[in-house]
Amino acid sequence: MAPVPISVFVFVFIFIFFLLDGTIPTLGSNDHSALMSFKSGVSNDPNGALANWGSPNVCNWTGVSCDASRRRVVKLMLRDQKLSGEVSPALGNLSHLNILNLSGNLFAGRVPLELGNLFRLTLLDISSNTFVGRVPAELGNLSSLNTLDLSRNLFTGEVPPELGDLSKLQQLSLGNNLLEGKIPVELTRMSNLSYLNLGENNLSGRIPPAIFCNFSSLQYIDLSSNSLDGEISTDCPLPNLMFLVLWANNLVGEIPRSLSNSTKLKWLLLESNYLSGELPADMFGGMRNLELLYLSFNYLKSPENNTNLEPFFASLTNCTSLKELGVAGNELAGVIPPIAGRLGPGLTQLHLEYNSIFGAIPANLSNLTNLTALNLSHNLINGSIPPAAIAGMRRLERLYLSDNMLSGEIPPSLGEVPRLGLVDLSRNRLAGGIPAAALSNLTQLRWLVLHHNHLAGVIPPGIAQCVNLQNLDLSHNMLRGKIPDDLSELSGLLYLNLSSNLLEGMIPATIGRMAMLQVLNLSSNRLSGDIPPQIGGCVALEYVNVSGNALEGGLPDAVAALPFLQVLDVSYNGLSGALPPSLGEAASLRRVNFSYNGFSGEVPGDGAFASFPADAFLGDDGLCGVRPGMARCGGDGGEKRRVLHDRRVLLPIVITVVGFTLAILGVVACRSAARAEVVRRDARRSMLLAGGPGDEPGERDHPRISHRELAEATGGFEQASLIGAGRFGRVYEGTLRDGTRVAVKVLDPKSGGEVSRSFKRECEVLRRTRHRNLVRVVTTCSQPDFHALVLPLMRNGSLEGRLYPRDGRPGRGLGLAQLVAVAADVAEGLAYLHHYAPVRVVHCDLKPSNVLLDDDMTAVVADFGIAKLVKNADDTTTNSGSIAAASSDPCNSITGLLQGSVGYIAPEYGLGGHPSTQGDVYSFGVMILELITGKRPTDVIFHEGLTLHDWVRRHYPHDVAAVVARSWLTDAAAAAAADGAAVGYDVVAELINVGLACTQHSPPARPTMVEVCHEMALLKEDLAKHGHGGSGGDVVAAATVMAAAAPPSVAMTASERSCSTSDSSFSY
Repeated sequence: MAPVPISVFVFVFIFIFFLLDGTIPTLGSNDHSALMSFKSGVSNDPNGALANWGSPNVCNWTGVSCDASRRRVVKLMLRDQKLSGEVSPALGNLSHLNILNLSGNLFAGRVPLELGNLFRLTLLDISSNTFVGRVPAELGNLSSLNTLDLSRNLFTGEVPPELGDLSKLQQLSLGNNLLEGKIPVELTRMSNLSYLNLGENNLSGRIPPAIFCNFSSLQYIDLSSNSLDGEISTDCPLPNLMFLVLWANNLVGEIPRSLSNSTKLKWLLLESNYLSGELPADMFGGMRNLELLYLSFNYLKSPENNTNLEPFFASLTNCTSLKELGVAGNELAGVIPPIAGRLGPGLTQLHLEYNSIFGAIPANLSNLTNLTALNLSHNLINGSIPPAAIAGMRRLERLYLSDNMLSGEIPPSLGEVPRLGLVDLSRNRLAGGIPAAALSNLTQLRWLVLHHNHLAGVIPPGIAQCVNLQNLDLSHNMLRGKIPDDLSELSGLLYLNLSSNLLEGMIPATIGRMAMLQVLNLSSNRLSGDIPPQIGGCVALEYVNVSGNALEGGLPDAVAALPFLQVLDVSYNGLSGALPPSLGEAASLRRVNFSYNGFSGEVPGDGAFASFPADAFLGDDGLCGVRPGMARCGGDGGEKRRVLHDRRVLLPIVITVVGFTLAILGVVACRSAARAEVVRRDARRSMLLAGGPGDEPGERDHPRISHRELAEATGGFEQASLIGAGRFGRVYEGTLRDGTRVAVKVLDPKSGGEVSRSFKRECEVLRRTRHRNLVRVVTTCSQPDFHALVLPLMRNGSLEGRLYPRDGRPGRGLGLAQLVAVAADVAEGLAYLHHYAPVRVVHCDLKPSNVLLDDDMTAVVADFGIAKLVKNADDTTTNSGSIAAASSDPCNSITGLLQGSVGYIAPEYGLGGHPSTQGDVYSFGVMILELITGKRPTDVIFHEGLTLHDWVRRHYPHDVAAVVARSWLTDAAAAAAADGAAVGYDVVAELINVGLACTQHSPPARPTMVEVCHEMALLKEDLAKHGHGGSGGDVVAAATVMAAAAPPSVAMTASERSCSTSDSSFSY
């Protein structure tokens, strides 16, 4: 045999060297090609994460890690980079990949089946994107996988049983999708699983018992917010279980006693089901690590024939780590046992509301020194409020004792609880006076609700020391004396209700200092004197009711000039004189009552007066006009005098006009050059006004405008040009010299230095947030004593104007499809503000009047009340693969001012909570419910003492006709009659569910605006597919169909929590 040439050895050596080095083209070039294919599928990279993808060495690319020896790509980490586009199937060629994390982006489309080829993969995390379609069964081939997170996407179909082949899997998260069907029993083959999250989908059927028996290492189970039914069947011990989250399903039966073996349990969340039987009294003794126990809103009873709560509370005394306990909304009876005062020292929240608990409040609840929230409302509790119990809860922030049978006096010991932010003692039998000394110490108090008691005495002056008070309701008591002048020192007050008392004297003129006040109810008292004209200083007022008093004099013009006034009731007084004609120009006014006074003169037949009903003028015999049933005014003499007056006025006017015209012609030649320059400048401004959302913001795109030009455009900022006013300034309609219509937002220099200091920052924020559903800044004017923003004028007005037209019919001029489109526009704008804008913004005052409609009926979010809170949030990241990862989005206020509108403001704001994105979600949900019900949230508050959320829950889904405005039922019936499909019913039902989910009391339970806008997009698609439109139909049938289609729980299921858009508009 011939010897092998040395050249062969050299070649083999070089080949092996390059093989180990990972630079052979058949290996390393595959990784390079795969990554470049991935990059080509990325349509938007706002952070420039892939900017260096193209250099020769892929191992130096952002997010890419390589094996040190072979130089092969083993890790691709691109989480939270806001990347959009579709994922290339070429990623399946990264054969050495161990970790793939694309979470927190905007990837859409389907997940490539080729990812199932990555057999070395140990972690696959594509959570928090917008992937659609089915979960690929090919992922079951990833035999090395130990973490799979597909949560917070738009996956549909069933959970693939092939995932059960992932024998090494430890964490599986498919939550927050649109998955349906049953939980496949094949998943129980994953014996190493410790974390299972299938929550917030639309899964149905029973929970496979094997889930509890085959997973001995399971620590976290989340199956919440689905449609699972049947019993929680488990006779198997789960010794390692730490988190069991099954809330918002249709589960029945008793709480399984076998859970007593799970001694490591930290969270047991079973609320909002149909569980029955007795509260377990022998289950929790060994759960020393238990932190959260929520069994609320089921059908549980207390032991011993529903009479004895002591065994249950006694079993919890060993739970020394217990922080929150909720058994609200059950059928519990019996007294609160004294042993309840021995619950864990770390207990912060105790919720026993909406039961049938009776007896007295135990004094030894004072031992719960770390309690921040105590809710015993809506029970049968009697006796007095124990002063010692209250005084001992030094950290208490929220106290709910409403709707009981409490008697005695309000204990002065309330003043010893300095952190109190909310006190609700309404609808009891409390007597005596309001303790002045206690109130003077409660500087953090925001809500004081004492209505429907037997309180007497005077309104204590010390209430003015509650400097943060926003909601004060003392109505339906027996308070006497005068309204204190220093009440006006509560500059942040939004809601003031002193109705149905025995108050006397005059309405204080100082009331005009309460510029943020939105609701004023002084009805059914003994007030006298005139309505003070200073009330015009309350520029945010929406509701005024002074009926049932002894007021005299005329109705001040200042009342008619209130820019946001919606309801005005002055009936049953002694008012006289003519009604202010300017009331006819009140664009927002929709309900009035002038009855049973001494008004006289002519009632105009046009403007807002045309929409006022006849019963608004009952008993005012001195009024005349063209309205049916009203005496006619004057005769021919009046007409003759009017003609003569016109002739006398006409001649001087003609002479003046002719002389002025000649003067103008004399100076035209001298100013022709200047006019040409103005035209060029205004043409430039018109181009900016018409610019699209893709325009790059910058100072050069917004040429400054002078105060003189703005004064000229608005007629000297005259009253006739005023279209809005708020706490810190006013908004005027104007016309620039080239004919462009604009809105000029002028800050009030008297509003304080804080507003002036924030002006430049607000301008910068508005310039840097560009989106088609946000109002855009055209230019600014900034001088030492004058600050203004110039905005495009929206010709179709506000959503409020569409919802409440002159004839009072809700929604006239908006079809169901158009309503959904408007809601989707608002959702997209808020989602951009919350999650995708360069500077994060929380609106804080979302309501129909702040939603404007452009020429194409596209909705834009605005703030004509100048009450916006601009947020500047640092990006925060959480590990989506970790157990119980948080999803909140904390923000810090620029201005530090809490603002909002009664009925729309999130409840946590009244408790001292910082403004947050969840607060905007709440306001959006209220607006959705308002759109569907045709009821303003303030209507429900005033007449029934409920939030709009609570009112809808009382009726829905069993009485849909009471919830849904007749116009929408008609629209839905027409759609069904046209195409035979019930899509209209489904859309309305889904809108109700979205509104209810967004207005949940707990902020973390609300969806994000990204999830909401996806859902709105799906509803738009459903309506578009069926060509929805028209009117007419069987309203009763519509309500019946919707009730049958409605889900049994108002908790948002996956179909309400996630949705899809055909294109992303969050990157302007």
